[in-house]
Amino acid sequence: MLILLAAIFVLHIIGIILLLVATIDNAWWMTDTIATDVWARWELANGVWNYTDLPTGSHYPTDYLQAVQASSVLACIFSILGIFVFVAQLFTLPKGQRFTISGIFQLLSCLSIMIAASIYTDRFHLDESVGWYGHSYILAWIAFSLTFISSITYFVLRKKTA
Repeated sequence: MLILLAAIFVLHIIGIILLLVATIDNAWWMTDTIATDVWARWELANGVWNYTDLPTGSHYPTDYLQAVQASSVLACIFSILGIFVFVAQLFTLPKGQRFTISGIFQLLSCLSIMIAASIYTDRFHLDESVGWYGHSYILAWIAFSLTFISSITYFVLRKKTA
């Protein structure tokens, strides 16, 4: 059981790292000269990457952008809270009540990053023919999968003895 708990802890930590990288790193949308994330845009000019604000208008609707930003940050917060609750529940709650709250936090994190990536997919870069989704966007979807697996594992594990 100790190995199982350690594996779940490592899975949770990997999920947190992926969520943080997906939220912070500047590679949600890429071209040869532009790197864009949910916070800003970097443009390559004369061999130097320059920080610029995201364009306004139909390419980046402000309300959807704020929803993506908020959902990404909430996913990170929920997942970090979940790991602290996991450790606290491991030593304080009786069998049958353990890991339920951790599972709920992971499920909220899973839903938050899914909302962020779904909105980004549906509302941004639809009419651009040049470019591709960057590694941060892909990591967001991988983090969605890992947090979903982690939340299901917590719900299944709540009946086990530790």
